[in-house]
Amino acid sequence: MAEQEEDKLVAERRAKLKALREKGPAFPNDFRREHYAADLAAAHGEKTNEALEAEHLPATVAGRLMLKRVMGKACFGTLRDMSGQVQIFVSENDVGTEALAAFKHYDLGDIVGVAGELFKTRTGELTVKAKRVRLLSKSLRPLPEKFKGLTDTEQKYRQRYVDLIMNEETRQAFQARSRAVQAIREFLLAERYVEVETPMMQPIPGGAAARPFVTHHNALDIDLYLRIAPELYLKRLVVGGLERVFEVNRNFRNEGISTRHNPEFTMLEFYAAYTDYEYMIGIIPKMIVHVVQSVTGGTALAYQGNEIDFAKPYDRLTITQAIRKLFPEMTEAALADRKALVAELTKRGIAFREGDGIGGLQLTLFENTVEDKLVQPTFIVDYPTEVSPLARASDRRPEITERFELYIAGREIANGFSELNDPEDQARRFVEQVKQKEAGDHEAMHYDADYIRALEYGMPPASGAGIGIDRLVMLLTDSPSIRDVILFPLLRPEQG
Repeated sequence: MAEQEEDKLVAERRAKLKALREKGPAFPNDFRREHYAADLAAAHGEKTNEALEAEHLPATVAGRLMLKRVMGKACFGTLRDMSGQVQIFVSENDVGTEALAAFKHYDLGDIVGVAGELFKTRTGELTVKAKRVRLLSKSLRPLPEKFKGLTDTEQKYRQRYVDLIMNEETRQAFQARSRAVQAIREFLLAERYVEVETPMMQPIPGGAAARPFVTHHNALDIDLYLRIAPELYLKRLVVGGLERVFEVNRNFRNEGISTRHNPEFTMLEFYAAYTDYEYMIGIIPKMIVHVVQSVTGGTALAYQGNEIDFAKPYDRLTITQAIRKLFPEMTEAALADRKALVAELTKRGIAFREGDGIGGLQLTLFENTVEDKLVQPTFIVDYPTEVSPLARASDRRPEITERFELYIAGREIANGFSELNDPEDQARRFVEQVKQKEAGDHEAMHYDADYIRALEYGMPPASGAGIGIDRLVMLLTDSPSIRDVILFPLLRPEQG
């Protein structure tokens, strides 16, 4: 819609609002909805018109006016509420001349309340025959054209409220997100986990390798960090005797924006005492199947053209096995040789950190050549100790940890490991992280002395995992971008 045309329509609507104000309250709040569209359809949609008229069923509905057809002394309209749509019929015989005339001046997008009785039209559509109709909220801006909606992707994200009004797919996606989070809670509560909340503003950011956002608390005159992960606080709770805990949490990482990354995102993290990473590898597929069934009704779904069955056993590979599966020409010896790895990364034009050892270079090669090709659910296991500062090292091979990441549709969905509960080992790893930070690694961890103190009281052997809620919902809704499943993704401020 051209800007001049929209300005003209807005001016016309403002004039209507001015006239409404002259008659009394223009935004009344004394209409009480009693019925939802979907409930009416479920309860009475199969009844004949004769049965409906014999029962004189009352219906009091409210919603946004999405369609309107004017036919002389009567009008049809469609109201949309949070559950769906319902047709209304407004006639002069039922509401009077003045009310019908007023309804004819209502605009698409107006919020309307209707009280009347149910009947069916000749075409069999369940309809509310209005006895009383009221304008509850005047819409000053015209809705996009019905069949075009919001075609500009950035505008959809920026004006999510309009996107939700116009697009059924968008509404369904966020309803699916809500059901997915609810299913996760149901699953974990049934497994005797306790839901908790931990600080979002932290004096020391920890639990992940990421660059944090910094804020300032005026009263205490201290800098604080928006959390990059709740991990260290959740493990403090395991120390305290809450042996199974979980949190559905907002994390903040000062990083780039992509189809897979938003600086503010949602994670599930959960921890269980007296378990190891094999427990997590076993329980996560069960949880995901429960979520998929709760949201979709089945165990398989299509994502961007790929059929994924979550009930089938997940693949399991080490980092080097995954690289060699895709590039069999790369030998085990080459993958264990730092010079060979550097040469391979250089040949491929892949940037790497000069200070990385063999494990870090293997991970860089894997992330840049393999992970986006792991479409079917795959656990990558046995991560190098040098890139896993919070995970327990293997007792048989101290250069690797009891850690996994789960990949689906070419992206990381979950990360987990046997927890490091040796306070002296953890302190040494924090020291190594501090050295990396001093060398210029902005994502390296701080030394958290209080967390070490907590471990010194004794933490039982445990395992933990984190699952990216946004990325999981992308799978459930066949959404190509993380912005499609975040109601208000971060965008640059509007110009002008």
